[in-house]
Amino acid sequence: MHKQKQTPSENLFLLLLAITFFLSPAFLFSTAYSATSYPQKPVRILVPFAPGGGSDLIARQIGSQLSERLGQSVVIDNRPAAAGILATEMASRADPDGHTLLIAMSTQAAYPALYPKLSFDAVKSFTPITLVGISPLVAVLNASFPATSVQAFISYAKSNPTRINFGSSGAGSPIHLAGELFKANARIDMTHIPYKGIAPAIAALMGNEIQILFPAVFLARPHVTSGRLRVLGVTSPGRSSLVPQWPTLAEAGMPGFESSIWYGVMAPAMTPSLIIEKLNREIVSIIQQPEVKQYFFNQGIEVVGNTGKEFYEQLTGDVSKLGKLIRERGIRAD
Repeated sequence: MHKQKQTPSENLFLLLLAITFFLSPAFLFSTAYSATSYPQKPVRILVPFAPGGGSDLIARQIGSQLSERLGQSVVIDNRPAAAGILATEMASRADPDGHTLLIAMSTQAAYPALYPKLSFDAVKSFTPITLVGISPLVAVLNASFPATSVQAFISYAKSNPTRINFGSSGAGSPIHLAGELFKANARIDMTHIPYKGIAPAIAALMGNEIQILFPAVFLARPHVTSGRLRVLGVTSPGRSSLVPQWPTLAEAGMPGFESSIWYGVMAPAMTPSLIIEKLNREIVSIIQQPEVKQYFFNQGIEVVGNTGKEFYEQLTGDVSKLGKLIRERGIRAD
């Protein structure tokens, strides 16, 4: 027996009934109550990468204090797979009730251009809570390289178009994209050589297999101090508090250059604003504590702690900038 199809008028009636319910005082009261009584169960923080990395350290530092402040346990759930996509997708599908959070990284801004067939939207599927901090990168050369400034490096690269290799921790990684942005701004040609992680890439630079690299400042610092690497410039818009003596690339001859790794906290889209506001207050309060700021500083992360709106603007701006770069340079992920 076939089920009779609903008429247009019946469909309209059902739609009006649904709208009436969602606007009803009972529904609005239950939504407001669930937000004000949050959290009602343990909070899970999804981490896109393995334990020990920047996103994991941030999750554990925030999670331990957030548990005390919320009166609920906070579980750190590392899901290191597919360049962070697995954890990000899981967060996008979670109930929007504040009980599942995501430690987002700047890699998320490159997802739309690198992986156009993902099941989630890197922006619309999430509600930003706060940008926790930024880890600036730095352009470094092997100490024996003949150029000692940005302009000298560019001149050398233009005179020797097949002799400059730059490394990365993998195709599509922030290190790779920083190198591509440098190429585009300098209008030079360099050959990209991806390595299985940043440690072998740094070793390759010191061994002169590659000539330039864009690692995080705190990873490059000991090798610069030892005299094995030479600084061209930091990739942040202003001088980094981590190494205030190092110039920025913008100061050194590339006005407007900016390419850093950032970390933030997000919730699934449609999470009630009362919950987002509460989480923003608590997380920003946690990371602004002097001992927490010092902890992150020691890990090469400069604390930010802004509003969800400001974090949203950072994300959308990077999606646009990186999308343009990836399309124009024909970049593909591993």
